[in-house]
Amino acid sequence: MPNPPLSERVDAPAELRPNPVSGVAWRPATRDDVDAITALSAAMAAVDHPEWSEPREEIDELLTLSFVDLARDALIGESEGRVVAFGQALAPFEPETIVRSQLLGGVHPDVRGRGIGRSLLAWLEGRGRQQLAASGLAVAGWLMANSEDRNPGAARLFERAGFDTARYFAQLARRLDEPIPCLELPEPLRLVQASLDLSEATRAAKNAAFRDHWGSQPTPKEPWDNFMTAGTRRLDLSFLALDGDEVVGLVIVDVNEDDWARQGYPSSYISLVGVISRWRRRGVAPALLAQTLRASRDAGMERIALDVDRENPSGALSLYTGMGFSALTTSRAHVKTF
Repeated sequence: MPNPPLSERVDAPAELRPNPVSGVAWRPATRDDVDAITALSAAMAAVDHPEWSEPREEIDELLTLSFVDLARDALIGESEGRVVAFGQALAPFEPETIVRSQLLGGVHPDVRGRGIGRSLLAWLEGRGRQQLAASGLAVAGWLMANSEDRNPGAARLFERAGFDTARYFAQLARRLDEPIPCLELPEPLRLVQASLDLSEATRAAKNAAFRDHWGSQPTPKEPWDNFMTAGTRRLDLSFLALDGDEVVGLVIVDVNEDDWARQGYPSSYISLVGVISRWRRRGVAPALLAQTLRASRDAGMERIALDVDRENPSGALSLYTGMGFSALTTSRAHVKTF
């Protein structure tokens, strides 16, 4: 018997107020907070993942997407005149098989352990429940959050709140002064540089390639357009495999020069790797990756990194290790399902 719609299954609060914490004033976030949120994000990154931090542009985008109701979806915690906590419940539109609310944010390392994280997570869960309960779809509902293994307190916080550790992810990296294999795409595929002219075809390929990946849902046009035009996007280092006019494989790369000082070397980051199912295990991904590695090396990068689901059904982890990548850090995906 099919499930009833989420609007009938999810218990959501009618009104939502953050639990009080001594010395912390809670209020809705606004667009004017983007610099303070960016500074908070950098402070958290220095402890939780010192190799990288979210660019200001990316944070601003999350606050301005058309499906974000900023007054209801995002919360600021202030103490002694500075922002010490931020949270946002992000529920993209156009779900297919899962309605997801992604719970984002965190607490400044200087004030952790004072109950601020518990209050923030309780508010985020309440808002996420409201977002799920607003859907009339009879599909699964997920509240999702991530934690870095270098911040074990965050994982304990999610576990105490009833979130399961559903998946483990690994960040991998590779030196670019090591040999890069010379690999060709199988015929009749041809290799082209990624471009905005091929953006929609690339989005279609990404959505098809990730259809069987854990937790993935189709990326709508608005966030995809933002992704492809981001200031850190390097389409000149990104490559596609074409079958006629159809994109069947993609590797999309970022370069955030602000991270170089943290890392001590110039680097690039592979944001997406995907191959549609009928072309998998035929050498498409290795050939695209080899071209990407050479392009990043020739652009002066010393290392390149990516993140991978350790249980990816396409065998991505073994693909990357076979291409010379090795694990650096791990993170977790936490989920509460309805």
